Amino acid sequence: MQLRRPTRQVTLGDARVGFVQIGGGKPKSDGTPTTPAPVTVQTMTAGYTYDIDACVREIHKLAAGGAHVVRVAVPEKKDTDALKHIIPQVQVPIVADVHFHFQRALEAVEAGVHKIRLNPGNINDREQVIEVINACKARKLPIRVGVNEGSIIERRDKQKRMKELGAVFSDKKHGYLLAIMIAKLEEYLDIFYEQDFYDIVISAKSMDAALVIDAYTEISNRFDHPLHLGVTHAGPKETGCIRSIAALSGLLINGIGDTIRISYANDPIYEVEDGLELLYALGLRERKGVDLIACPTCGRIQVDLFTLVQDVRKQLAAKVTVPMKVAVMGCIVNGPGEAEGADVAVFAGDRRGIIYVQGEKVANVPEPEILDRLLKECLDFQGKVLRGEVKLGEKKVNITPPDPLGELGSGWEKIAGGLVEKTSSKPAQLTVGKT
Repeated sequence: MQLRRPTRQVTLGDARVGFVQIGGGKPKSDGTPTTPAPVTVQTMTAGYTYDIDACVREIHKLAAGGAHVVRVAVPEKKDTDALKHIIPQVQVPIVADVHFHFQRALEAVEAGVHKIRLNPGNINDREQVIEVINACKARKLPIRVGVNEGSIIERRDKQKRMKELGAVFSDKKHGYLLAIMIAKLEEYLDIFYEQDFYDIVISAKSMDAALVIDAYTEISNRFDHPLHLGVTHAGPKETGCIRSIAALSGLLINGIGDTIRISYANDPIYEVEDGLELLYALGLRERKGVDLIACPTCGRIQVDLFTLVQDVRKQLAAKVTVPMKVAVMGCIVNGPGEAEGADVAVFAGDRRGIIYVQGEKVANVPEPEILDRLLKECLDFQGKVLRGEVKLGEKKVNITPPDPLGELGSGWEKIAGGLVEKTSSKPAQLTVGKT
């Protein structure tokens, strides 16, 4: 994985909700050095901002789920009025998403919001943009500039719109759309630079994963501002997760991206969960909670593994906070090797499970007891970690496969049927017999 691309660093938040840094690596204007902040996860509320109580509940839920920043929509004055009551009740930085009227941005700033999001395709009047810049500059608030595919095409000037649409729907749509996004971004940012304003985050989203990769790669070569990564209108979670990861993982691996949102047509809590998991998987944030691994489907599984995995996931998510590695394996063929390094592991046999804690066998239980015993061992292990009695990764975990013809009791019927034979008294050796 490449080192993070150095950028200017922006900060949002306040002393009450805490401060979140985005980007970094380039010195500040006064020469103070900065280091790249961890990549952050953002999401957006799904309810109406003017519904104050519901909005506060949703923000609490998203923050508790791990969101570092939450964005809210402010299309009307009643939404910015609500911000005055919402912001004092929450514990996470809030971004106001401004749609078509610059006055909403000014109202949001006055209400105490921590960041403003503008789109050149929606608010492009120079004087209005300057008013927003000055308001944010006075409060030291950053601004995200979003040149998203859905709103970058001209809407008011019909002749210009037809020209841009004609280019986009040509046989070179990808190239033309990328060119429009870059050109409008450059034009828009010139206004900010003329006002000596550089606390900027850039996004350039599309539903086309390939275009997202190209757009952010090109922008990262042209500008030194932090980048907010995302695939817009990606669809339902079932397909949107693939579309999003296809674009974002490649960019992040190449050091591009400072904050992300995975967008779903679903409960935004899933955006937070999957965004965090992506960063955990790439080693871009320290994992909080369980790192759960499990077998894929195969014909060797001898318990209801898929139900067991989901039950384990749900229970551990609610009870385990340390980043222990837990393995749930459906058989003893590949399981021991795949689970090496797991702090707690279970291997299933013929309706039974053998449980290990850092390589030491601690239980052999029938299938109905696997879940409860595994959870007990996980919680006991977590207690030892928190008390300092053991450490995660303290010792190499090398699990010797149990004899499938012995303690798991899964081999006798196969032997009787002539499918396998025991070739030695030594552990775990099977040969295929004649049928």
